[in-house]
Amino acid sequence: MTNRPVPPAAAATALAAVLLLAGCAGPTPAPVAAPASSPTPSATPSSATPAPTTAEPAPSSPAAPLLVSDFGADTVTFVDPARPGGAADLGSVRVGTAPYGLAVAADGTAWVATAEGVAAVDTATRTRTALIPYRTRTGPVATGEYRGGGMGLALSPDGTRLYVGVNVPEGNGTLEVVDTATRAVVRVVPVGRRPFDVDVSADGRQVYVTGHDSFDVTVVPTATWEPRRIEVAPYGTEGGLGSWLKPHYTAVRPSDGALLLPFEGERLAVVDPATGRVTVEPMTADTHQHGAAVAPDGTLYVVGTGPIDPATDAGPSLTIRSPDGSERLVPLDGPHETVTLSPDARTAYVSGGYTREGGWNGLTVVDTATGRATRLPVGRLPLAVAVLPAPPGS
Repeated sequence: MTNRPVPPAAAATALAAVLLLAGCAGPTPAPVAAPASSPTPSATPSSATPAPTTAEPAPSSPAAPLLVSDFGADTVTFVDPARPGGAADLGSVRVGTAPYGLAVAADGTAWVATAEGVAAVDTATRTRTALIPYRTRTGPVATGEYRGGGMGLALSPDGTRLYVGVNVPEGNGTLEVVDTATRAVVRVVPVGRRPFDVDVSADGRQVYVTGHDSFDVTVVPTATWEPRRIEVAPYGTEGGLGSWLKPHYTAVRPSDGALLLPFEGERLAVVDPATGRVTVEPMTADTHQHGAAVAPDGTLYVVGTGPIDPATDAGPSLTIRSPDGSERLVPLDGPHETVTLSPDARTAYVSGGYTREGGWNGLTVVDTATGRATRLPVGRLPLAVAVLPAPPGS
């Protein structure tokens, strides 16, 4: 895919039935798909470590319960990843239309970005305790990948602030800052278009908002709230809203605070948020990439959603990239969107919620040591995944 030209509109339309990921082409509405059957397994990349999908639970340490945001519904679903099949679904709580980003505080409060506002959920009692309206005008409440409202979401390290990227259809988005004690929006900061992801520096002094449709990361210092744009476009910005080669999700490298943004299984953009300098390192998956997460030791996990061009590109995968740049590829059965790690990083939870055709109702659970992958049916197009804290005294 190196130096791939931006596909023309006609070609993009033709490829839509094969594999499109959320918002990679221009804003043409597409139906939310939630097939009951599993997609046909993709071909294993030649450089991948074989890791067949099995019907057995992926081996791991005792699994903590999970919470997933059901983008195909108005709920979040509780999940026990140690239980196979339908038994893993522990029930749902209504939070608001088309929930997207999700974060869980140390006290067990789950914060969920929906099309209607930010929901707070008491995960112990499994009840919604608040729905905080946005101050940004986002138009009528809607569903689908281009809907207005909250997208990426992150908590400050001390848990006192919640940062929500708010999408404004046909325009630039905002970062809304929520005081978690008063449960009110206290500040609105302009950012780029369609804020897929929000991340926070380890010291809490900076917030990073990934603008999918504006090819950028907006750096927002929490001392001044004055945003600064860094363009992140290793393939350039040709094609604009119709381009496939946009940033999606960002991971913050623990060792130095650099921002890591994967592109197409070919290029990893490494951004110095202090200087705005962008360097590019090679990647090997050769597949369209979205979700990213990083372990405490610096190992990067990246979700490959599948090919832009099935004739030349590889299928869905999970890249496991060591700090030295070496990579292992775990083939995935069908498109996926985000990845979340267990606290010990022995397990990766990869969400099947995918807002274009090909999404499915479940997670893939990957043993990160062996690459063994297990599909776990839960929720309705689960998009974000969070590990719930252990209850007191456990």
